[in-house]
Amino acid sequence: MNTYWKKKSQEEIKSRVFAALAQNINYKEENFLGIPATHLDEKVFNQDDSFLKDAPFITSLVQNPNHIGCHTLGTSESAFSGTQDIEKELIEICSVDILKGEPLQNDGYIASGGTEGNIQAIWIYRNFFMKENNADRDEICIICSEDSHYSMHKAGNLLSIPVYKVPVGHDDRQISQDGLTEVLQQAQQDKKKYFIVVCNMMTTMFGSIDEVNDFVTPLEALDCTYKLHVDGAYGGFYYPFSDEKSHMTFKNEKITSFSLDAHKMAQAPYGTGVFMIRKGFMQYANTEEASYVEGEDFTLIGSRSGANVIATWMILSKHGPYGWSEKVYILQRRTQWLCDQLSDLGLQFYRHPMSNIVTIKNQSINSEVAKQFGLVPDNHKNPKWMKIVVMEHVTIEKLMLLLEAIKTSKAKLVV
Repeated sequence: MNTYWKKKSQEEIKSRVFAALAQNINYKEENFLGIPATHLDEKVFNQDDSFLKDAPFITSLVQNPNHIGCHTLGTSESAFSGTQDIEKELIEICSVDILKGEPLQNDGYIASGGTEGNIQAIWIYRNFFMKENNADRDEICIICSEDSHYSMHKAGNLLSIPVYKVPVGHDDRQISQDGLTEVLQQAQQDKKKYFIVVCNMMTTMFGSIDEVNDFVTPLEALDCTYKLHVDGAYGGFYYPFSDEKSHMTFKNEKITSFSLDAHKMAQAPYGTGVFMIRKGFMQYANTEEASYVEGEDFTLIGSRSGANVIATWMILSKHGPYGWSEKVYILQRRTQWLCDQLSDLGLQFYRHPMSNIVTIKNQSINSEVAKQFGLVPDNHKNPKWMKIVVMEHVTIEKLMLLLEAIKTSKAKLVV
């Protein structure tokens, strides 16, 4: 039973958004003189009432609410309280109804994407270890698989902490506990004592999924002090619905935080991610020097668009939880159909059974065919794999064209 996530009609969605916008500042009618912002430029953007009255998202873009800060903590900029309430509800939908957390037990905000969410988590844990464990920065490191997103290296570079990557199996894309043990022992030899661990909920290239216990068992066997973050930038709006028995939820006490991307599977505007973390940790990213901001600022990004919040809330409300499950079910069936066809053609590929990403070994597909259909390589300079992502627009008809091109290229090789 979903606590916050309910399917809504278009009229209900429109009514809620316009009511929220009405609670925000109105620059034209109110005497707010100290805020360095206003509506979008009227000389450039159409603000005619007849155009906007049935367009809640476009109206939110025009009114331009700034959602600076973290609203789940309490005090925030009161000029935008109406749409901030929608953001708080969106965090509850994601943390409670999607990731099975307890109501009001997690903080979070709508970030610019998964990269920011991952950096935010690592930033928080670095500061947590330094404050609560009196750790030296040189004693802290990041642990993740070699298939993890490049944002781990961005975080390491920005925060001046090293990244230790755990090798994965070439064919199953899984870490081994022995491999992780070796990496942890090397880190300990390098005088690392505090471990920021990142598990993947569908990797960007392979759609592979890390088993949380594969990380936790060696960490605890070596008596490591750690915090565990889940990078669900790709899988956050997919995997919880394809695998309802997943251990990657807030029910798993080993996990402290998640990052999701709404601009992938949720089809929100680019620049929309979701960061969530258990209560009691967000404070370690507070910038007290943001004294002119009501409630101060606990986020990496600072000022951010309330319109992206509204877009994501509208999308989830329009589908509802059962509509979303049906959407994922269809993509799962379509992906399985593709895999069956590739198997019949004798191609070598990887696909996690709960994922909609299919990655073909480079030697199994003609490079011109891959280029023609926009398949994405794991490395543009020296590709070993080519990726297909089965999204809503990737129909059976489009996949059949790819399969026909593969058959034709194989026939030419035989001749």
